[in-house]
Amino acid sequence: MDDHRPIRAVSTDGPSAARTNPVQAGNAHAREARPEVGDRIIAIGTSTGGTQALEAVLRNLPLTMPGIVVVQHMPEKFTALFSQRLNQLCKLEVLEAEDGMSVRPGCALIAPGGRQMSVRRSGTHYVVEVRDGPPVNRHRPSVDVLFNSVAKYAGRRALGVIMTGMGDDGARGLREMFDAGAQTIAQDEASCVVFGMPKEAIRRGAAGRVLPLDAIGPAIEHYGRSGG
Repeated sequence: MDDHRPIRAVSTDGPSAARTNPVQAGNAHAREARPEVGDRIIAIGTSTGGTQALEAVLRNLPLTMPGIVVVQHMPEKFTALFSQRLNQLCKLEVLEAEDGMSVRPGCALIAPGGRQMSVRRSGTHYVVEVRDGPPVNRHRPSVDVLFNSVAKYAGRRALGVIMTGMGDDGARGLREMFDAGAQTIAQDEASCVVFGMPKEAIRRGAAGRVLPLDAIGPAIEHYGRSGG
C-alpha cells in the first residue's frame, strides 16, 4: 500500500478576500470580463451520483475561480446536454470541451462522452486535448487520464477533487497529483451515492482532505481566493 499522509477534514470558514470582484453570471446574465488567465487549475472527477454532486459544487462558484476541468462518466451526447444545463444554473460558464480549448478562469470544461480528455501547458496557460482513444479503467472519458495530465503539467499549482462514483477510476491519478504537490480532496462516505472512487483514493493515500459534499464547493472557492 502507498504511504499515507494524514487525512483531515478542515473548515473553510473564515475571511478570505477575493482578488477580483465577483460578478453574477449565467446564461441569463451578461458575463463580464474575467481575470487574466492564470497558471492554477482545478480538476474534478466523478461518476455515479456525480451529476447532482457537480451541480451542488459548481453552481455557487464565482467567475474568479481558476479554470476547471471535469470528467463525469457519461455516454456520448449526454455530456453536451449536461453542460448546457449546468451553464443555465451556474455563475461559471460551463461548456462541453473541444480539442484545443483554453482552460480559463470563470469557465468549467466538461469532457465529452466517448472521448478522452487531458490537459497540457501552452505558454502561460493550459489547453485541453480531446482525443479518441481506448477506455481506461473501462471508461472514456477517464478520470485517471485527466488527473495524470494535470499532475504532469500543473503539479503543485492544481487542486484535484474526486467525488461519488463506482469503481476506482481517478484514484491513481489523484495520487499522482498528490505526489506532485497538488492539493487534493475526496468526498466522504456519508455524502456519496456510491463510495467507490473516493474510497479507493483514500486507501491509496491520495486524499489530503476528506470532506462532505456540502463542504467541497466552499473548499474549492477558498482555494481560488487564497492563491493556492
